[in-house]
Amino acid sequence: MIVLKYIAFALTSIIVGLLFMGLGRKYSARIHRRYGPPFWQSYLDVIKLFSKTSISHHWVMDFGIMMGLAGILATIAFLPIGPFHLFNSMNGNIIIMLYFMTIGYLGMAMGVSASGNPNSAIGIARALTLMLGYEIPFVIVVISLIFINKSSLLSVMVANQAGGFLHWNMIRYPLGFIAAEMALQGMLGEKPFDAMIAPSEIASGPMVELSGKMMGLGFLQHAAQIFLETAIITSLFLGGSSNVWIFFLKMFVLYLVSLSINAVSARFKFENAVKWFWKWPMALSLAQLLIVIL
Repeated sequence: MIVLKYIAFALTSIIVGLLFMGLGRKYSARIHRRYGPPFWQSYLDVIKLFSKTSISHHWVMDFGIMMGLAGILATIAFLPIGPFHLFNSMNGNIIIMLYFMTIGYLGMAMGVSASGNPNSAIGIARALTLMLGYEIPFVIVVISLIFINKSSLLSVMVANQAGGFLHWNMIRYPLGFIAAEMALQGMLGEKPFDAMIAPSEIASGPMVELSGKMMGLGFLQHAAQIFLETAIITSLFLGGSSNVWIFFLKMFVLYLVSLSINAVSARFKFENAVKWFWKWPMALSLAQLLIVIL
């Protein structure tokens, strides 16, 4: 039974993540005064990629790409999706989730680095450096919420936000929410924090050597990451929801905010992006931590 529930969780995250990507592409196109592709284009892209032959340079490359997707899907197993959850005793343990998320990122890094393309190595080096920028303030925000709720479980944090909009952590702890939103922009890899992709500089970086099924797996990992990261912020700050459709709606609104910033922003140099994360989100997260402690 638990295996079937996990498969349902994994499929839900991928299907909803691909839907967000498709709607997001349409939304970004309209901001740029373009028509854009249909919202179902993301599903067609995945089908097309898995129907093509893949080029592999090493078995480590194949294993790393699969490990990247598996790490994100393993993290989703601990994620409460509205009223649904997989493990009763660890219903959204944010500490475990942060650990498993790292496995997903490092799996992708291992896979694309094994391709031997220097642009892939540059892209991964930039991505891992950027992680050092946004993960630290985000973890400080999480520590603040753990201290407030005296629990690391997302289910407890969601329950403590019951009672309406004014009880959401977004309203009660605005500095932490702003810092988390800044970190989310980096997690999603949206402008101005997309230097690891930079097609005009490093030919899309990590994705330059991916083709066919390997590119399809990377596509699915990105869709699952969108689902996972927006769901975490929704549970931490937007009160979650006992209705799964409202939960998805809150996630989508967060994603649209990120895409709105992406559509009107220029790209930071990755070293400037790290400095920016250590300056503004770090200051806000530390201020929030001091406020909740004192």
